[in-house]
Amino acid sequence: MTDPVGRNRLDDEQSPYLRQHADNPVNWQPWDDTALEAAREADKPIFLSIGYSACHWCHVMADESFSDPDIAETLNEHFVPVKVDREERPDLDRIYQTICQLVTGGGGWPLSVWLTPQGKPFFVGTYFPPEPRRGAPGFRDLVESFAESWQTDRDEIENRAQQWTSAIHDQLEDTPDTPGEAPGSEILEQTVQAALRAADRDDGGFGGGPKFPQPGRIDALLRGYAITGRRQALDVAVESLDAMANGGLRDHLGGGFHRYCVDKDWTVPHFEKMLYDQAGLVPRYLDTYRLTGTEAYADVAAETFEFVRRELSHDDGGFFATLDAQSGGEEGTFYVWTPDEVRSLLPELEADLFCDRYGVTPGGNFENKTTVLNVSATLSDLAEEYDISEDEVEDKLAEARKALFAARSGRERPARDEKILAGWNGLMISAFAQGAVALEDDSLADDARRALDFVREHLWDADAGHLSRRVMNGEVKGDGYLEDYAFLARGAFDLYQATGDVDPLAFALDLARAIHREFYDDAAGTLYFTPESGEALVTRPQEATDQSTPSSLGVATSLFLDLEHFAPDAGFGEAADTVLETHANRIRGSPLEHVSLALAAEKAASGVPELTVAADEMPAEWHETLASRYLPGLVVAPRPATDDGLDAWLDELELDEAPPIWAAREADGGEPTVYACENFTCSAPTHDIDEALAWFTAGRDD
Repeated sequence: MTDPVGRNRLDDEQSPYLRQHADNPVNWQPWDDTALEAAREADKPIFLSIGYSACHWCHVMADESFSDPDIAETLNEHFVPVKVDREERPDLDRIYQTICQLVTGGGGWPLSVWLTPQGKPFFVGTYFPPEPRRGAPGFRDLVESFAESWQTDRDEIENRAQQWTSAIHDQLEDTPDTPGEAPGSEILEQTVQAALRAADRDDGGFGGGPKFPQPGRIDALLRGYAITGRRQALDVAVESLDAMANGGLRDHLGGGFHRYCVDKDWTVPHFEKMLYDQAGLVPRYLDTYRLTGTEAYADVAAETFEFVRRELSHDDGGFFATLDAQSGGEEGTFYVWTPDEVRSLLPELEADLFCDRYGVTPGGNFENKTTVLNVSATLSDLAEEYDISEDEVEDKLAEARKALFAARSGRERPARDEKILAGWNGLMISAFAQGAVALEDDSLADDARRALDFVREHLWDADAGHLSRRVMNGEVKGDGYLEDYAFLARGAFDLYQATGDVDPLAFALDLARAIHREFYDDAAGTLYFTPESGEALVTRPQEATDQSTPSSLGVATSLFLDLEHFAPDAGFGEAADTVLETHANRIRGSPLEHVSLALAAEKAASGVPELTVAADEMPAEWHETLASRYLPGLVVAPRPATDDGLDAWLDELELDEAPPIWAAREADGGEPTVYACENFTCSAPTHDIDEALAWFTAGRDD
């Protein structure tokens, strides 16, 4: 009888990460019933390797160990080797990363886990060199050791596996027997205080190297400043945003941001570009543009949008997942420069200005004396040094960037992972929708709409109310997780707010109802990461903490609070309150690690400010006002001018009557009318949007 796992089966997969390993001599299996049943039937442990296509150390471990015939022979004979793309299976990644962090104090990719045939972990780590090095065990020795100990020390292994599985369950699935009191509005100040304590006031950002963007912390700081006027909060946010925009994290020629920087001062990045980083950072630059009026922040956002359009967009709509860090087998070579390369492409003055502006030196700041571009001189300093005007400096640098970008385009390009993930697309749709408002650019709303339509067409089953995780090359795979439903619903809701189109609002409500049905557990008082109808794993995880993406639990809770006003009978508000009570102690205990939940708690305590706009078309000056104001947490709720027009919307939304946010709020006197409301109190209807917005800070206290 043919061995179902007797060959490498990854050539049947669409994931670029899995296909990268299809030629390994290891008989890699995808995580599926065939592999799991084979492990149980043969009573073999599973070696699980989790990574993603742009992961540098994943490539290294593949070259060093997974391409080694002797290591492969041991893996194939004594284990069922399984490869997982963490972007396709974030549930598995969350479960096994958790035990890695509990046992080793850290995590990351590649994640290497040895499991019993039932999926219980008994040894875990990240990258292992093939032979022992600097105190790290060698992968070859580990494989051989566990092959033997599975036969000789089985009881010890299974006891450890059970203990570790119990620890995972306690960490990820269990909720308190007695809920706490949900945090009040003071939680925002506590979050801001924690962010200020963690801030690096010398180099920007938070903590030491490596430095990650942390957009959630910046969001909290900006909100804290807007509400309390505390200048230090704005200063730290601006210092962080400036450091990222001026340092090596940002691609100064092509736009967009890399994943993180390996050092403390933002000089050298890890060069992969992730869709979710663009989606997380752009709104923070837009917010800061609105708060400060500084055009440079709008420019950063606009350039990032252009990068996403150019490099990460499907022709039919939708956004791709990542660009690799490597090109030609070397990390960063697509992005770095030497003075000779610059001077071979530019006139002398432009070359001098460019090298001085971006720190391009003979010694370099990266490997092989190359330079990662960092802003190293101000325009005024260059103007003084070269005795020309700042405008001329700026014009010559713009021409230089254009020429070098064109030359760079001829280099071998980083590979692109063309998975279209529902959740990550939701984050980017939200960013484009916010950009359409802040930059007054309707084309950004058009891109958001095309992406939403693409995801909806390929991944949403309206009859079943089911969202799939990803589509690639026409193949749909995987159940959607909480992040997929919540992030996509948030993107759809933000598109409604930006455009006044009812269709994305209807979709947001459909997704929210599915979240309530599939992910909310009233008995446990929480929203789980995996659907009730999904695959049973060793535990059912929650995602309470913010990681490289926001906490899906926090995003869903905040979304419920917003949508409660459109569907008051759907149970959204009650579920949000319950979740915040369940997680009250962890939010208070570490608000910085639970930023999304903390901000949701502040919203629940302070109330959702609502701006209902009754108009068939919003006046242009109102668009200008909303573009220029930083109004954190504000829900803009357009509706038709008359109740007759609203009836068609209610039919599309399958609502029997107008929800509170629209009820009895027609256009007054046939003119566009705006209503401001918060905590069950409303302003008088007005034709002056500035008057309505002023009510939030003044009139509501009368």
